[in-house]
Amino acid sequence: MANGNADSKRTQARSGGSEGSAASSFYGYGFSETAQNAVYAAIYGRRDVRSFLTDDVPDEVLRRILEAANQAPSVGLSQPWEFILIRSTETRREIKRLHDDEKLRQSKRFEDDERRRAYLDTRLEGILDAPVNVCVTCDRSGDEEPVLGKDSVPDTDLYSVCLAVQNLWLAARAEGVGACWVSVIRNPELKEILGIPEQILPVAYLCLGYPAEGFHERPLLETAGWREQRPLSGMVRRESW
Repeated sequence: MANGNADSKRTQARSGGSEGSAASSFYGYGFSETAQNAVYAAIYGRRDVRSFLTDDVPDEVLRRILEAANQAPSVGLSQPWEFILIRSTETRREIKRLHDDEKLRQSKRFEDDERRRAYLDTRLEGILDAPVNVCVTCDRSGDEEPVLGKDSVPDTDLYSVCLAVQNLWLAARAEGVGACWVSVIRNPELKEILGIPEQILPVAYLCLGYPAEGFHERPLLETAGWREQRPLSGMVRRESW
């Protein structure tokens, strides 16, 4: 599926920053225009994919995606992440049941019957379709020696893992691989299924695979009428709140 909307946003973003782009090129730090376009194409073309082909992701492609995730910035260069690769159909069925139970539980938050039905009908995962699932974890066991920059904001280890997830997602998009972050899962049960130690926290459960319907022009939740994507203009403040 074409990415016309993403292309338009990418063009607007780059044209709005042409002065900065020229400056970085002048100083020799900027990428070539072709490389810049590729970076922005991955950012603006990234989508939450929930319908996958059964074709497996080749080991070399998966390795490149995980290598990109491992290049993410982390507080004090601590790299608190690990990646659990899940291909077993039996394990994925257990996790799918866990998701379905949690989705049903969360549906009770909606007082409006129509909204509740819409929520239950909205697909929020691709656990069984995607050939590989990835659980990205954070080691919160405590550090043997101080981690530079972590004392003042202890949760920077979690933020670091989220940066690794973003790298993974963008690298997957560049490879033509779709990704879906499944957040409708309760961590205690997930940890039990995957045998995750007490001090390790699951941060993201991802489905990876080649998209069955391509990459949509707009976010799925936007097209489904759940929420509109907010423009940058309403999110920038100057000097103070």
